[in-house]
Amino acid sequence: MGFKSFALGVLIRVILIALTAIFGAYLYIQNASVLQGVLFLWILILLSFNLITYTTITNRKISRFLESIRYSDFSSSFTKDSNLGSSFKEMNLSFNEVIEAFKKTRAQKEEQMLFLQIMIQHINTGIISFDSQGKIGVINGAAKQLLQIHQFKDIHDLGKLSKNLLQEVLNLKPSGSFSIKINSDLHLNVQSASFKMEGQSWTLLSFQNIKSELQKNELDAWQNLTKVLRHEIMNSMTPIASLASSLGIILEEDVKENEQGELALEKESFLDLSEGLETIFKRSNGLVDFVNAYRDYTNIPQPELKVFPIKPLFENIRVLLKEDLSKSDIQLICDISPPDMDVIVDQDLIQMILINLIKNAKEAMEKANNRTIMLRAGMDNHSRPFIKVIDHGEGIVPEALEKIFVPFYTTKKSGSGIGLAISRQIMNLHKGNLEVSSIPGEQTVFTLVFK
Repeated sequence: MGFKSFALGVLIRVILIALTAIFGAYLYIQNASVLQGVLFLWILILLSFNLITYTTITNRKISRFLESIRYSDFSSSFTKDSNLGSSFKEMNLSFNEVIEAFKKTRAQKEEQMLFLQIMIQHINTGIISFDSQGKIGVINGAAKQLLQIHQFKDIHDLGKLSKNLLQEVLNLKPSGSFSIKINSDLHLNVQSASFKMEGQSWTLLSFQNIKSELQKNELDAWQNLTKVLRHEIMNSMTPIASLASSLGIILEEDVKENEQGELALEKESFLDLSEGLETIFKRSNGLVDFVNAYRDYTNIPQPELKVFPIKPLFENIRVLLKEDLSKSDIQLICDISPPDMDVIVDQDLIQMILINLIKNAKEAMEKANNRTIMLRAGMDNHSRPFIKVIDHGEGIVPEALEKIFVPFYTTKKSGSGIGLAISRQIMNLHKGNLEVSSIPGEQTVFTLVFK
């Protein structure tokens, strides 16, 4: 029925049903035949069914619209019944606009996904994602080239390259990282991130071969160390060589044969000779001490890691340094949050670092007004434990902040310049780090950050 409006269509169908019912009642009163009664009953049923079908067109349209959204079928169009009135025309227009908006959004997401896939495939960093069952989701060309694993479908296939690498990856926490040497050509740095997609937990790994970077850093470190070694050795050897030459001249010019045929040396020349030999002895001992310091730096034992509470560690340091600090009128303050905080460390090595840092702080506070040193332990924003040594001494100038960790570099008049280098190396062996920040004349903070 080509009606111009939905309301008119409903009204006509209701009128037809009413007229049919009235006519059926009339036939019943007139004692019409059973066949006529059944016929009119069927007509009434058909008209009622037609009315129901006609009035549920909106529900069917909404259902078809929702199914189009659910199954991402954006080819549907809602225009056929726009001649049923302005309300249907507006509804069809709204449905078509929503369908078009979803269609554009889907196209944009597909374009973004394509761009992301192309970008992942073209970056030099290896990328691998895997789900909670270990099934690989994404792996780019850089990862395939780095790992050289054929038929890489499961994260456990990493074991084909290195069992240690697989174990480290499986034990890696979200936002964690580690480095591992696979062979002479492959030294990997691995970082982790976690995310959820469609209710499934995923892990994203990034791989970088840091061999060349390590070699460059190693070369820079050796060059810096060589400069320091050359400087220190030359400081000792140059005066020794000069003195040896001077002593040789004294022996050659001032030693004379007396009347008895014996070699004799004037008193003044003898004193010069004695003084020169004593200087050579002292400089030689200084050079031996320097070599021993270098040996200590290169022979730090591997830490024996155990779970250890911070509180007794701080108390032990307080007792050890109490007398020394009290002589300088310096108070050691300890702050631990939470009070029962534990760390996984080698207690003896960490205690050695803290004692060294506190002694350095004491020497830096010779002219300070604030006579306190603070030992503070806590957790940072990444849930990593830390210990800070805070003093209010003369501080460290910005250009010296990184140099102080170079072996044998020192800003003090006395000292080997090896303590901070050894301390940082100990922290590296703990897979942590030793960091420093300083505002000269106000505050210096050394921070031990643990994994």
